[in-house]
Amino acid sequence: MSTADLHTLTGAYAAHALEADESRRFEEHLADCPSCAAEVAEFRATLARLGSAESAAPPASLKAAVLAALPTARQQAPALAPRAAGKRPGERRWWRLALAACLAAALTTGAVAVQQHREADRARARATALQQQDRFADLLTAPDARTATAAATGGAGAGTVVWSHSRARAGFLATGLPDPANGRTYELWFADGDVMRPAGLMPGGNGALLLTGSPNGADGVGLTLEPAGGSEHPSGAPIMLLPLS
Repeated sequence: MSTADLHTLTGAYAAHALEADESRRFEEHLADCPSCAAEVAEFRATLARLGSAESAAPPASLKAAVLAALPTARQQAPALAPRAAGKRPGERRWWRLALAACLAAALTTGAVAVQQHREADRARARATALQQQDRFADLLTAPDARTATAAATGGAGAGTVVWSHSRARAGFLATGLPDPANGRTYELWFADGDVMRPAGLMPGGNGALLLTGSPNGADGVGLTLEPAGGSEHPSGAPIMLLPLS
């Protein structure tokens, strides 16, 4: 496969449609081709927006039907303890009914609370993802958007930074980096001379991240491997350092 052929595979790579050998060769090419890296980032942002546009929430009738059935759903009968001396059958039935009613009320209330909490979490996650996609798309279409690409130390994977001074925003695209071990994460940094300020965490070796903070005033973006949760200052030498110039 020639270099000219590799330039045509940006869309297929972004959609994960390449064979393993093709993907490996394209990633080697991507580390040295800023134009392809920027095009892959654009394709991924577009695919993410298309995917979110096709997503659909479950119908409200489904939630209503489940919640309506909870109080009347038949549960497995509990094992009965031996009859206690002096207890009348009617008294035992009354206590069992009261206990069952309390359990049903508790289960119903708990199920509703759990369901509402999960729905709120999903809604917040969807809103955050859409906001990130919109900001990334806005960054990629900025008239002064620029890119820089570099290979990681040791040659395992590459990274591309996209930035716009007019938007005061930057994004990072990782390709082919090894996933961090348990308890570790990748952290991005803006390099302001000798000072490194945190710019976001990337838990995996592939994907895009909109960086926290403005690139204005910074002369580079660095990537380090840090403990889970990130660090206030880099704990080691950068795996890669991309110039913002």
